[in-house]
Amino acid sequence: MIILIMGLIPLVGSIVVGALPASRVLLAKQITLAASIATLGVAIGMGVAFEANSAERFQFTLSTEWIRSFGSSFALGVDGIALVLIALVAVLVPAVVLASWHEQAPGQRSPKVFFALLLLLEVMLIGVFSATDVLLFYVFFEAMLVPMYFLIGSFGGPRRQYAAVKFFLYSLLGGLLMLAAVIGLYVSAGKGTFAFESLIGAISDSNTQKLLFLGFFIAFAIKAPLVPFHTWLPDAGAEAPIGGAALLVGVLDKVGTFGFIRYCLPLFPDASRYFAPMVLVLSVIGILYAALLAMGQQDMKRLVAYTSIAHFGFIGLGIFAFTTQGMSGAVFYMVNHGLSTGALFLVIGVLIARGGSRMVADYGGVAKVAPMLGGVFLLAGLSSLALPGMSTFISEFLVLVGTFTRHKAYAAVATVGIIFAAIYILQLVQRTMHGPAIEKVKAFKDLSGREAWALAPLLALVIFLGIYPKPVLDVITPAVQRTMQDAHQSDPAPTVGVTAEQKAGNR
Repeated sequence: MIILIMGLIPLVGSIVVGALPASRVLLAKQITLAASIATLGVAIGMGVAFEANSAERFQFTLSTEWIRSFGSSFALGVDGIALVLIALVAVLVPAVVLASWHEQAPGQRSPKVFFALLLLLEVMLIGVFSATDVLLFYVFFEAMLVPMYFLIGSFGGPRRQYAAVKFFLYSLLGGLLMLAAVIGLYVSAGKGTFAFESLIGAISDSNTQKLLFLGFFIAFAIKAPLVPFHTWLPDAGAEAPIGGAALLVGVLDKVGTFGFIRYCLPLFPDASRYFAPMVLVLSVIGILYAALLAMGQQDMKRLVAYTSIAHFGFIGLGIFAFTTQGMSGAVFYMVNHGLSTGALFLVIGVLIARGGSRMVADYGGVAKVAPMLGGVFLLAGLSSLALPGMSTFISEFLVLVGTFTRHKAYAAVATVGIIFAAIYILQLVQRTMHGPAIEKVKAFKDLSGREAWALAPLLALVIFLGIYPKPVLDVITPAVQRTMQDAHQSDPAPTVGVTAEQKAGNR
């Protein structure tokens, strides 16, 4: 019931905000902020009540008959993986609302529509992470495209219509493939139900698994996105309004990597093992290719979008390495990437609001004029490059160590991406924040109280979880271990201290 309440709060808020007169913009903002904070409060309560080592796969479950003829239910529940991602949504939305307080739409559209769409998107994201019925998951998976499409198309940059249509068409193509796979799963399983737990182990034929896996995988790879399905993200990330970009890259894209863990591995274990080498290659290519492209970007928002593609390569690497460390690191990476990239997008939004441009060359010496802004920009950048002491370092380290125990070559090549990350982030900080202050920068104001409140919680969490990641990892690990069991995978046996004679005996 608590999950339903969590979803109803932003849903009711969205309806109320949408029904307000166009002139009541301030009230719309206040209601949106109140609804998002209330949702965060419920998420905190759910986190406190969650039992990490429960024998039940899902907690806080709710199930009611939805479409009887299909055996589909409106079924909700969370495991440790879903819980931390829902918590990420709940943390990011209030920050986005504060950062977007003065958001203005191009043309005549009322800003209240922007805030109503933010709350509606929050509803869809909570639904997609908590659905335990495959058909219901698909409905939320497709429905969340609608508010994001209008956020980009109505409130984005000069090429917003192109970016919105490209985002929608790519996602729709993936959704259609997944719909075919969902139908194939239902028919092939012969269970007469879409309940996720009932479908685990239901497909035994290897060829059927491979076909259904590809339907789900391509949809999730587009959403993540993994190379070569990534080309929509730089356009969407660059043209989306700052708040929309923070949620698009910070949370919505995590639905893809969440889908790999929740659906691809448990439902199609044989196919997952078969296609794992291909996914690992794509992940490593994505890490290096996107990092190289990021180094050449002059548009700050496109640069952050490309860095995210590289980060998703690390997440894919951790998932398909099939180790507990790697997969736990990948899930933790999803959370940390959402916090760090969300903060980086929001601080870039502060910079754009003052300078009126998203081009790197239009800034210089900002830290001399606005030291707090410069400091926050540096912290957000350092979190993106996974500096030790920040939570992103923990997750990246776990992914690489977990991958190295099974795939040394992939881990070694992926490590080069860390060097590239340092180059493109430090270049961005150097060119915008340091050096002589250019003429227009001299008039910049430092961070306002509202902007500081939007950014401080995200950066505080990055630092806190970098020092003490145990609370989140303790929630994630049992769910990861259960997923590993469903995928018929186990961690490789340790080899440290094993003699040559023992190795020969084991063989």
